Amino acid sequence: MTLPSAPAQAPGAIEPAAVAGSVLVLRAIGLGDALTGIPALRALRRAHPDRPLLLAAGSAVGRFLVAAGVVDGFLPTRDLAPLPAVSPPFLAVDLHGNGPASHDVVAATRALHLLTFASPDAGYPDGPVWRRDEHEVLRWCRLAAEVVPAALAGTPDDLLLAPTWDDGPGAGPDAPVVLHPGAAFGSRRWPASRFAELATALVDEGHRIVLTGGADEVELCAAVVAGMPAHARAAVRVTAGALDLPALVETVRTARLVVSGDTGAAHVATAVRTPSVLLFGPTPPRWWGPLVDLDRHPVLWPAAEGYRGDPHGSQVDAVLDRIDVAAVLGAVRDLVTGAENHSGVHELEEQR
Repeated sequence: MTLPSAPAQAPGAIEPAAVAGSVLVLRAIGLGDALTGIPALRALRRAHPDRPLLLAAGSAVGRFLVAAGVVDGFLPTRDLAPLPAVSPPFLAVDLHGNGPASHDVVAATRALHLLTFASPDAGYPDGPVWRRDEHEVLRWCRLAAEVVPAALAGTPDDLLLAPTWDDGPGAGPDAPVVLHPGAAFGSRRWPASRFAELATALVDEGHRIVLTGGADEVELCAAVVAGMPAHARAAVRVTAGALDLPALVETVRTARLVVSGDTGAAHVATAVRTPSVLLFGPTPPRWWGPLVDLDRHPVLWPAAEGYRGDPHGSQVDAVLDRIDVAAVLGAVRDLVTGAENHSGVHELEEQR
């Protein structure tokens, strides 16, 4: 899902000179990546309460995290583009990747202190070793722990944008069900025809549906609607391409529940504590799945032990394709009725 860009001088955007003496963190990737980085960011803030915590990130994500109180300001950038010449920060942190390209970006700030994963062959001998088989949230908390006292370390509870469950509109029986059919790559997209079948079944059970997506997912959402019978389409509202990031978050927050693949919308649901059914395929949930409120976020992943797919593939992953509509509908019903206390990952043995 491509997020709309905020103006370069959007609220919270800073000038390069304002970086002086700060804690500057590079994490200029997608929405889900930004949200999974929040526990590490909060740990860094707790460890350095007297220094501005600044984020080098895309404008939409940066502005949102400033408004959410996670960071104090952001330096607009994109992916691994060189940062503008900045006044040296106190600490520069590579929360973006395992290097060396991202290490070079933060090293160019001439920070007094540099924190990265070790990449000795590229000239970065210091820092912890990168572990491939590690949850994304815990990976970055482990990196931050190099400069954060144990008592201030990041935890999965830091993922939550609100500290307590809000029994507001999102918990009501009349709130809509949000379906998010998109993902950055085809291997992580459950087929549109199945989203159409699921949406139809939910409408027939009395639910209203909101389809979310970025501007690059308008056609995908249209295909979902086109696959539904005429009687069900009236209960569907399509918001693809129409929501900025705060509006997307509010749409998810006020939903009855969310059905999504392994993508940003799933992490939003975790952050705002809206129940969700999550459809995983090429990537193990133990790397990217929810770490809090597991009873609210059942994960469907009918994979054999040790399975790894291609999260950047163009065709739907075989494991994701194995998830049928009945399994998703059953998980939705369980969340709605509270009939089953989910333990987290559903292996779906009958579908293997």
